[in-house]
Amino acid sequence: MNRRQAYAVGLTGGIAAGKTAVARRFEALGVPVHDADVAARAVVEPGSEGLAAIVAAFGAQVLDADGRLDRPAMRRHVFADAAAKQQLEAIVHPRVREWLHRRVIAETAPYCLLVIPLLAENMAHYRWLDRILLVDVTEAVQIERLCARDGIDRPLAERMLAHQASRAERLALADDIIDNSGSEAALEAHVQALHRRYLALAAGR
Repeated sequence: MNRRQAYAVGLTGGIAAGKTAVARRFEALGVPVHDADVAARAVVEPGSEGLAAIVAAFGAQVLDADGRLDRPAMRRHVFADAAAKQQLEAIVHPRVREWLHRRVIAETAPYCLLVIPLLAENMAHYRWLDRILLVDVTEAVQIERLCARDGIDRPLAERMLAHQASRAERLALADDIIDNSGSEAALEAHVQALHRRYLALAAGR
């Protein structure tokens, strides 16, 4: 009989909402955190099937001198080409999902956190998650933080937001919501309360 996978909480939020700050607080409580961005790098490491598939699709010019994926070159290649972007995502995204799911299945902790920035856009593929936690701020706060963090102007920040799921779409799928526009102390207290809730949910299923 297969052991049931760990209770899996998907952590998501718009760009510059503060997902990393929340994930670090859970990590400090001993909660295993698995990140889709880490997975996206792991599945295209040299020698991987993912990188071989990218080279087969786009040619060896997307590799750097060390045989690794040249990410800036790849971004330039797909930036203005919707078909190429879809082709790249069709290679990378299923492998990211598999990477994350394998870690949940192997997890020995009561529950784990999966940081998935584009969860709302790909929810149909993540039905195996037990719960969704949204880190939420207003779009005005996102734009302000994004400009300050990345040193970009407001029009570019607005365009970056426009390429993601809307705040309303993310709110609609969330089981739990952290309002990350308040103080550090409020954020800490909210994470502590959710940690207790998730331990109870994991134990009671």
